[in-house]
Amino acid sequence: MPKPSNSLFAAPFWGRGFRPFFFLGSLFSIVSLSIWGAFYAGFNIAPPTFLLDPVSWHAHEMVYGFSIAIVSGFLLTAVANWTGGAPVRQIHLMFLAALWIAGRIVMGIDLGLPTWCIAAVEVSFVPALALSLAIPLFRSWNKRNFIFLTLLTALFASDVWFFMRDDIVALHVAIMMILMMVSLIGGRIIPAFTVASLRRRGIMASQTDQSKLDMLALLSLLAVTLCLVFTKETPILGITAAVSCVIHGLRMRHYHTPKAMAEPLLWILHAGYAWLVVGLALLALSGFGLFDIKAVIHALTAGCIGSMTLGMICRVSLGHTGRELKIGNLTVSSFYAIQLAAAIRVFGPMFAPAYTSEWIISSAVLWTFCFSAYIVVYMGMLFSPRPDGQEA
Repeated sequence: MPKPSNSLFAAPFWGRGFRPFFFLGSLFSIVSLSIWGAFYAGFNIAPPTFLLDPVSWHAHEMVYGFSIAIVSGFLLTAVANWTGGAPVRQIHLMFLAALWIAGRIVMGIDLGLPTWCIAAVEVSFVPALALSLAIPLFRSWNKRNFIFLTLLTALFASDVWFFMRDDIVALHVAIMMILMMVSLIGGRIIPAFTVASLRRRGIMASQTDQSKLDMLALLSLLAVTLCLVFTKETPILGITAAVSCVIHGLRMRHYHTPKAMAEPLLWILHAGYAWLVVGLALLALSGFGLFDIKAVIHALTAGCIGSMTLGMICRVSLGHTGRELKIGNLTVSSFYAIQLAAAIRVFGPMFAPAYTSEWIISSAVLWTFCFSAYIVVYMGMLFSPRPDGQEA
């Protein structure tokens, strides 16, 4: 049993990467979406405009503020499990969190800094994270997971590209890199978690090896990314996204999705993956000029990334703090609410564009509820020791 300590560095909150980054990422999304919703509702609150226009600020910060925080918490925790090494913790973890917070400050508050200085502070987090993950991965020669270092490098390059060119396409590339992580991790954990749960309930089920299809899924997303850069809103993008949609749909047929609907901690992950399939289908239609890519992109962000992140942070927070994988009504309600938030944001402006502001406000309110519910239910777990006495 670990010895208790009054040191700030030894506090349970700094014991594993998921603790600070899930908390900070969720809190940041509540604040930023509240500002975003209030802006559209006409309140005297506006996103920062000293560096970027409001839309660019919102898009950048939901990728490099919220999404990267959740990805960081997951990877910092998972890599320690994958490699069997000591996790990033205490001073090292505090340093990473401080870099992330510094990025949010310079992007959100006008401190009178030159643009190059703001960019230097903001882009520094991802390479620091990648280096923190690379050391244990290379030390254990965990080749299977080197791909995450490649994806993080692409995220860093996209952030630099965005600051140099003020090009929204750079953020589209960053979103696709996160979706590749979702596809990769989802292909591993969704069938594994589902089969394990079904067997505990006495239902015979087994995993199907889809290694070739898994690789095709990643390659198809890479192809979609290239199309977003070079052939956006063309039939080439439409065809490529349609192929990727079919490949991801074929993977899902072996995930036992209908049997997973009885357990919220499972179906939320299936829902997130299903939003990836839906988003790719809509992206294919946008390539043929049938939908605006701005609306489509929210199926992949609010729908896929939103559902997957909410489901994973709840599951990881329970499992890695030594608690049973059981959730209450408030968490279940947040799982339903995130589906409604995504559906409103995607399909509302498509079919009733005159009420776009109302759809955006409603979606922001629902999103804020979802991650506020996470903070309310799980904050105590993140800040306190494990009840089983094991190391935080």
